[in-house]
Amino acid sequence: MSALGLVGALCGVLAASLVAPAVSGAGLAAKSVAHTFVDLPPAPREEPLSQVTRLLDRNGKPFAQFYQANRRAVPLSRVAPVMRQAIVAIEDARFYEHGGLDVRGTLRALLTNTQAGGIRQGGSSLTQQLVKNILVESARTDDERDRARAPNLSRKITELRLALAMEQKYSKDQILERYLNIAYFGAGAHGVEAAARRFFSTTAADLTLTQAATLAGAVRMPYSTDPSIGAAQRARLKERRDLVLDRMAELRMVDARAAAAAKATPLDIQLRPEPGGCAQSAYPFYCLYVQRELLTNVAFGATAAERRSRLATGGLVIRTALDPVAQRAAERAIRARVSPRDTEVAAEAMVEPGTGRIRAMAASKDFGRNPGDHKNGSRTTFNLVADMAHGGGMGLQAGSTFKAFTLATALQQGWRFDQGYETPGVLVPSQGYRDCRGRPVNAPGVRVHNASGEGEGGPYSLSTGTWKSVNIFYMMLERKVGLCNVVRTAKALGITRADGRPLREVPTFTLGVNEMDPVTVAAAFAAFAARGRYCRPQAIVEIAGRDGRSTRVRPTCEQALDRKVADAVNHVLQGVFDKGTMTGQGIGRPAAGKTGTNNGYTSAWFAGYTPDLAAAVSVGDIRGSYRFPLQNVEIGGQYYGSVQGASLPGPIWVDSMESALRDTPPGDFHGPDMSRFGGGFTPGLKEAEEAEKMRAMVRRQRQWLRWARRNGHLLWPPGTNVLGEQRPDGRPHRPGRSGTVPVRPGGTGTVPVRPPGRTGTVPVRPGAAVPGAPVPAPAPGSGAGTVPR
Repeated sequence: MSALGLVGALCGVLAASLVAPAVSGAGLAAKSVAHTFVDLPPAPREEPLSQVTRLLDRNGKPFAQFYQANRRAVPLSRVAPVMRQAIVAIEDARFYEHGGLDVRGTLRALLTNTQAGGIRQGGSSLTQQLVKNILVESARTDDERDRARAPNLSRKITELRLALAMEQKYSKDQILERYLNIAYFGAGAHGVEAAARRFFSTTAADLTLTQAATLAGAVRMPYSTDPSIGAAQRARLKERRDLVLDRMAELRMVDARAAAAAKATPLDIQLRPEPGGCAQSAYPFYCLYVQRELLTNVAFGATAAERRSRLATGGLVIRTALDPVAQRAAERAIRARVSPRDTEVAAEAMVEPGTGRIRAMAASKDFGRNPGDHKNGSRTTFNLVADMAHGGGMGLQAGSTFKAFTLATALQQGWRFDQGYETPGVLVPSQGYRDCRGRPVNAPGVRVHNASGEGEGGPYSLSTGTWKSVNIFYMMLERKVGLCNVVRTAKALGITRADGRPLREVPTFTLGVNEMDPVTVAAAFAAFAARGRYCRPQAIVEIAGRDGRSTRVRPTCEQALDRKVADAVNHVLQGVFDKGTMTGQGIGRPAAGKTGTNNGYTSAWFAGYTPDLAAAVSVGDIRGSYRFPLQNVEIGGQYYGSVQGASLPGPIWVDSMESALRDTPPGDFHGPDMSRFGGGFTPGLKEAEEAEKMRAMVRRQRQWLRWARRNGHLLWPPGTNVLGEQRPDGRPHRPGRSGTVPVRPGGTGTVPVRPPGRTGTVPVRPGAAVPGAPVPAPAPGSGAGTVPR
């Protein structure tokens, strides 16, 4: 037995004599009392202390934390020596001399407190206080907790016995370390490290004399000296601080002049907020996704209760895949076009191809409850970016983004880029559709149109039908390749409904009738970017326990699609940006994607990707997409007759991806195997394309003529029409610059030419080309004139 252990045992005998009269009155013999303090029990059971679980972004910066008790346990070596001295001075000055029970200190405290008429010094040793805190912290029921705090002799004797046992088990420094980590300091701070951060925005290692004395003074009465409550509590805390400084000077731990100087200073409390939970996180939707992942995944605990406890008390450090650059890019792009006050909501998820790591999750609304718990407002408690399992809602129909899975299925079956067929203006899916159980799922009562501004009837190839997002072409293609095969492709790429129910295997599957969430859709399209390698969406990258040991979370991936088929899909979907529904909305680097506009405008999507990053954007009305379609709406201060995939989700995607990839060098897709996928024939397609070119030219000519009229730039004499015929009203032309132009074949005339600008000699005839178009050589005998170009 150590010297201090022997002292402890002797103190136990002395304690027995002190309490003998009281316990004898309770019916216990003096001999039994002596055995009570000599035959000691084991030291109390110590459960791991509740500590803060922190979430870090990919750069290691915290963005959220969870805790039952705001505590960060630290070793004694990371506590400033002045803090150790301060707590010993005020709570147990002879701590390093006694063996767990300081009889002299107890008697002195009793005398001092009696003379002062209140508590001026503590009667319990630090070890006894540690025991009491351990018993409270380890209590599993309210009854156990009440017994640990009961102000009676039985509880005090139990504390004394366990304190003596602790002294035999641990060194003094080990006891002091445990005490400093378990003690409550007020303002929600448990342990000295949390208290230093909360009170002074510093660490336990960097505490000054004044700060250490303040914290030491708070331990005895943490609620009545809580500085977060008010001025009266702060005044009491200052009194306690000054008392600690006096005691330290009395014990010659500090110089008397230093103590006096410290007493002359104000408290200088700088309470730092310690937010807990996702509502106070900078990135609440990402935080909520991680929280739900921890609470629902059996990898983090066998039962729900175990997982909740581990999250709230485990002291974990969880590194996530969140990329602050991508996150801010998504947030800015959404907020630039959709207001939190709008009932229409936009959400975007960004996923890394090849790993499934979720780089960003953003939404147009703030996270939290609306004032008065109103359903509609600038806030929401749903994770708009995720599925129901991760805090989301029912999701939105994904629309034509699902055509990508039918495209992949067709290419897998040997279809070629230019292979196609004639399509009607209306399709009734009355035959040829079977689900994966072999049952007919035809819909003879449904009429499918090429609506929503995406596509018309006529001949289409696999490429053109995709670029123009032709509904009927894809309904027919789905029937040719097999509905079940398309469903299997989608499932292989991770497609599941947002509400967790089975996918609806119906003829309009390819038109995106299933409700989805942006994370799931982005992860599926990321598989195309990764050449067919699908990875389950992953937010958590690494978990470090309180012991410092780390566990990396590896991506869960599989080759879901033939690599060359994925290359072919990428080749076709790149055309969406320069030949299809997203023409003119590129991001300055190779990209592929698919718009999604639902019949009836119930929702709108865009899902796209580069070799480095995939993203999906959804837009719909939070009140219900069927009851409130996206027609004749004002979103973000802009009016939309109808919201289509390219009109709102597409621009959000473009802006966010440009910013998110600003520091990433452009990468290119693998080219397709043209021997396998090139070529093919579509009857009537060439003729239809030539006719479309002519129609486009006529449209451009009409636009030019309208522009010319609006700007006073007439190509015929005043009072005549485009053929040089006299106008019935005879209205004069507005004066302006003149030029010689043909007004009819072989004729010329002088007309005003406005606005002034760059000039050139061009032939002018009925249906003149738009400005900037190639200028053909004048025909022999035709006139020429000077007009703006």
